[in-house]
Order: sequence, then structure tokens, then C-alpha cells
Amino acid sequence: MRKNWPTWTGYLTALWSFVYGVLGLYWSFGGSGFPFAPVPDDRATGSILEGTSYQVVAPVMATIGLGGAVLAVVMTRSRPRGRLLQAVAAVLAVGLALVIPDYTLIAVVALAPALVVFAFTGVPGAQGGVGDILYWHRVNLLIVFVGGVLWAATAIAYDRRSRNVCVSCGRGAVEHAWTRPEAALRWGKWAVGVAVVANLPYEFTRIAWYFGWPVGITDDFHRMMADTPGMLEMGLGLAVMGLAGSVLTHGLVHRWGEVYPRWIWFTAGRRVPPLLAIVPASIVAVVLIPAGLMNAQLPLDGDNWAINAPGILWTVWGAALGTATYAYHLRRRTTCRRCGRGTTPSTLQEVSLV
Repeated sequence: MRKNWPTWTGYLTALWSFVYGVLGLYWSFGGSGFPFAPVPDDRATGSILEGTSYQVVAPVMATIGLGGAVLAVVMTRSRPRGRLLQAVAAVLAVGLALVIPDYTLIAVVALAPALVVFAFTGVPGAQGGVGDILYWHRVNLLIVFVGGVLWAATAIAYDRRSRNVCVSCGRGAVEHAWTRPEAALRWGKWAVGVAVVANLPYEFTRIAWYFGWPVGITDDFHRMMADTPGMLEMGLGLAVMGLAGSVLTHGLVHRWGEVYPRWIWFTAGRRVPPLLAIVPASIVAVVLIPAGLMNAQLPLDGDNWAINAPGILWTVWGAALGTATYAYHLRRRTTCRRCGRGTTPSTLQEVSLV
């Protein structure tokens, strides 16, 4: 299934686009459930489309969705000619996955374990249930994000076919110097450094607030947070999760990210499955960028700059983490099942990391 991803993702993109296009057509005629309609503040999202009119947006959604369904099939089945179709797919991918969503994506990733528990125990506080957290306006942003990811995969597959390289792994007859493991390790280390540094302002301010130091906010705002049950604790928890993520990010360029260390006694010395690192790191990298872009749209109050300003750097964090993850992928990838190019990294190469 993995080696055939360029085909099935193309058809899945077409199906997603068609369904969303039909919904856009339904909403164009006043159908209920338009996901960007004005709602009370406690049910609103930070999407750039939030609060827009269905008369304007829904027809655009229908046109893009139905047209996109045809485009995805053409890109999957036809021989590539030029870059126009690829450019359209790339614009759709960026718009759907990075521009339209808000912080909902990173919140769902961070709170996923708690949401699973809440589904059985109920949500603490005034909320009536998980439905009060994952309501339709937010769920729609998750659906839109999935569509963006599918369009990105379709654009990548089309690009590879146009360059006459393997559509499954991207290798061609000539290996570029920057894709070799030793080169990927060098620029991957720089990417890891940027990813770790980019989130330090957020982590520092939230930890400082918890311990009573109102860095970048007024005393009144800090007092309000202290008087709100769980608010400072949530900030501290997110900061600790960020620090833990920074530690794990180092595994993308260190030995223990490729070979289990000795203190994990039941797997010590075994190879770490590449997808065990690549999948979660890729998800976090992609969902950080919309959250950072949303923070960039929010006002920066001079006395309360630390509320939103550190979150803007999440765009840098996400881009750097994605780059580091790609470098890790280039070092860990093995012989392609489709084209037969590449070699399986030896244990000696993997453990030589510093």
C-alpha cells in the first residue's frame, strides 16, 4: 500500500473535493450547517473565514470542490504537462492545510489523550461533554486540514511524475548531494537548533507566569489568570510539553533517535522504526504553522505582548521541525520497493551519530 500511495491519495483527494464541493453547493442554497457562519463567541474559531457570509463563500467552496475533484483525477491519471496543474494543487494544499485552519489542530494533538478520557468520563467544569469542545466549526477545520494534506500529496506525486523520478520515493537516476545522509545530517542539525530555539519565548513566559513573574503581561492580567482555575496550570503544561518535544526533536539527529538506548532494556540496541519518529514529528510540524499564522493575525497589545507574540514563532518552529524531520527521513530511508534505488543503512552508519 505504501508504494502505491501516489495513486490512492490522488483518488482520495478527488473524493474529498467532490464531497466538499457538494456540501458547498448545498450551503450556497441556504442549507443548514454552513461551517463559517457567525456564531456566539464561545463557539467561534480563529479561522480567517470565520463569520463570513454563505452567499459569498459557499459558491466558491462548491466551485473549488467540484473543479478540484476533476483536477485530482486528471493529475492522477494523465501524463504531466507543464507546471500549471501542480501550482494549482500546491495553492490548494497551502490554503486548506495552513491558512484556513487555526489553533484547533495543535490543540487537538496536544489534548488528544485527555479528549479520549473525557469521552468516557465527561469534561470537567461547565462543559456538557466533548461536543462542547469539538463542535462543528472546529471539526470542519480538521476536515479542511485533511483536504490540504491530500492535495499536498497529489501535488508531490504529480511533480515526481513530471521529473521522471520514482513517484514513490522521489529518487532519480542522479542523487543530489544535499540528499545524501551525511549532508542531511549537517543541515538537519541546524534545523533542530532552530526548532528548539523558536519555542523558548513561549516556554519561558508560561513557566514564569506560573511562578508569579508576569513577563510580558500586566499585573492585572496575571492576577486574572491566577484567579481563573487551571489557567496558569494549562500554560505550564503546554510549556512542559514544548520542552519535552524539544528533547525528542534532538533524537532526529542523535544516535538514540535511530537505535534504542540501553536504558530502554526491552528494546536496547534495536533499530528505531523510522515512522515512529517521522509520523508524529510531521503531524506536529504541520499543525504548528496554522496556529502561528493565527497568532500573527491577533493584536499585539504593548503591555500584554507575551500573550500572542511568542506563538507567532510557531510558524518558524513548525517549518524547522518539518525540515529536520525530512532530513531524518533522507538518512533513514531504505531501498525503494518500486524503483529499487537506495540501500539499507547499516547499523554501523546509524550508531556513528554523535
